[in-house]
Amino acid sequence: MASGITLSAGVRQNLLALQNTASLLSTTQNRLATGKKVNSALDNPTSFFTSSSLSARASDLSGILDSMSNGIQTLQAANNGLTAITKTVESMQATINQARQDASFKSTSFTVDATAIGTSTVKNLSISGGAVGTTAVDIALNTAGTAATPGSATSGTIPGTYTGGTLTINGTNVTIADDTNAAGLKTAIDAASISGVTTSVSGSTITISNANGNVDFTGSTGALLTSLGLSTSTNYAAGTGGSVKTVDDLVAAINTNTSLTGKVKASNDGGRLNIQNLSTEDLSVVGATAANAIDGSTGASSTQTIGGNSVRKNLISQFNELRDQLNKLADDSSFNGVNLLKGDTLKLVFNETNTSSISIVSQNPDGINSDVLGIGAADATEFSNNTSLDSRLDGLATALTSLRSQSSAFGSNLSIVQNRQDFTKNMINTLQTGADNLVLADSNEEAANLLALQTRQQLSTTALSLASQADQAVLRLF
Repeated sequence: MASGITLSAGVRQNLLALQNTASLLSTTQNRLATGKKVNSALDNPTSFFTSSSLSARASDLSGILDSMSNGIQTLQAANNGLTAITKTVESMQATINQARQDASFKSTSFTVDATAIGTSTVKNLSISGGAVGTTAVDIALNTAGTAATPGSATSGTIPGTYTGGTLTINGTNVTIADDTNAAGLKTAIDAASISGVTTSVSGSTITISNANGNVDFTGSTGALLTSLGLSTSTNYAAGTGGSVKTVDDLVAAINTNTSLTGKVKASNDGGRLNIQNLSTEDLSVVGATAANAIDGSTGASSTQTIGGNSVRKNLISQFNELRDQLNKLADDSSFNGVNLLKGDTLKLVFNETNTSSISIVSQNPDGINSDVLGIGAADATEFSNNTSLDSRLDGLATALTSLRSQSSAFGSNLSIVQNRQDFTKNMINTLQTGADNLVLADSNEEAANLLALQTRQQLSTTALSLASQADQAVLRLF
């Protein structure tokens, strides 16, 4: 609606100038207050929307940057786990080396009681337990003697008689009268007291035996031999003389027994049989008394124990504890619920359109643990055998190689993510700077504008006052 007040042209012109100055002053003050020269699409649609687009992308990248930061921490957690696991495997290597270098195997020396062993029957020294196992290995202590197979001759009909003459038995001559029957023949031979030779009669049959060997009739009267059904060439199976093995024989028997190789070692300890237990567990020796005398006896009282290597046995527990800690370290190497050492996958997105990303995962789908590294639990059998310990050392060296390879792979992934993180930071800065350049005001310029507008406002006010005074001049006419 038009104003009902009539203003002179001079006043109206000054009023418009003052109003325009006030508007510019308000705009300048707003720019100084907000720091922006474009605060809405009305100020500059092109700059406003372009700046908004750039700022939105910078904001999206900022969110992605946070995800990258979390990803870096996840990789760092995995690296912490790998570092600790590597140190654990190195400690396991030290444990195996310590066991490998320890030779404090226990042994016991036994005397050999040849009299108690004898040759009547074969007696054994039975070794079990330790690395040998539950099935005992027998070592013969002696060889038993066997009697000669007796020669026998049959006389004529009962009460048959023999033709007289000389019967030579093993070089001893026995004179036999005519018509001597089997009983008389026995009496004559027994009276000659031939070493080892014994006789027995059953009906008309006489049996002649020699416990020391053959029965040799060489030198006997031919007619007598014929009547007995014998000849000078008739020799009967010889008996075998038994013997008790020497300490050296037993040492050789034990050390060449394939069931005891690498498990038990024997040696001659000044005439005594020394048995060394090459194991971490107790070894049982059956056939020796509590006084450490080998006599071939059996039973609980004849069982002696040789202790195992206590140093290596304790190292078994240490090794297995380190193995358990290895798995626990892998379990605890997670960040924000993601554990690369347990086979989890870490996916990181690098741009706001989800067209650039990386998936980080362990080289083994099952992650890192003792089974993946091929580190099984240690036992007494392994720690009793140096060859097995050498194989274990080779396995641990392979495990360390795998750990270092995995660490290198994670390190490469970390480098990629860090490079991308730096790129994203720079990109955000570029976008934000570009957005600000479109909408931010120059505070120095706006301050100068404000000062100029304030001066103009004062001048406009003064001009308006002067214009009003010209109108007031008509009042002097009244």
